[in-house]
Amino acid sequence: MLSVLRRLFQKKEKETQEDLMKKFLVVGLGNIGPKYHNTRHNIGFRILDALAKAEDLIFETQKLGDLTTYKHKGRTLILLKPNTYMNLSGKAIRYWLTKEKIPLENLLVITDDINLPFGTIRLKAKGSAGGHNGLKDTEAQLNTSKYCRFRFGVGAEFSKGRQVDYVLGEWSEEEESAMPERLEKGISLIKSFATAGLAHTMNTFNGK
Repeated sequence: MLSVLRRLFQKKEKETQEDLMKKFLVVGLGNIGPKYHNTRHNIGFRILDALAKAEDLIFETQKLGDLTTYKHKGRTLILLKPNTYMNLSGKAIRYWLTKEKIPLENLLVITDDINLPFGTIRLKAKGSAGGHNGLKDTEAQLNTSKYCRFRFGVGAEFSKGRQVDYVLGEWSEEEESAMPERLEKGISLIKSFATAGLAHTMNTFNGK
C-alpha cells in the first residue's frame, strides 16, 4: 500500500514539475504614464500590447504591474508590464517569478537596445546590463545575469550627452511606418521561445 501511494505521489510530483516547465513569464520593460507611452524606452510595453491586441487579451492591474495570461499550444504565458518604473523593474519580475513558481529559464525580458540598429531583434540567454537600468535592477533582484532577454534595436542617433533624451523620445515617422512588421516579428519570437525553445528561436530570429 505504501509503495502504491509513493508511486502516486512521485507521479503527481512529476506532473507538477512538467506543468511548471510549460509556464512562462514574459516581461516588457517600460515606464508607466502617458508621456512615456510612445517612447523608444517603452518598446517592451509596446510589443506586449501588440500581442495582447492580436490575441484579444486584456491587461489587469495587479501587484507591481499589469498582467494578462496567454495560452498557446499547451503553454501558459504570463505577460507582465511592471508599474514600478524602469529602474525598479526587477522587483516586479522577482515577485511574479516567485508567486507563479516559474523556472528562471522560462523568463523572457523584452528591452530596448541602443547598440542595435532600429528594428533589429536579438535573443540572448544571458549578458550584461549594458548600462540599461531596467536590466541592472533585474540582475540585482535575481542575483544573476543568466536570464533570457529579447533586445529590440532602437539605434543610436543621438549626439554626445543626449542618450536619455533619445531613449525617452518618440519614434520617428520612418520608424513608425516600419513598426507593424517589426512588432509582428517580435510576437512570433515570443511564441517560438515558449514552444520551440531558446536555441531554435535564436537561430530563427537573431539579426532578422
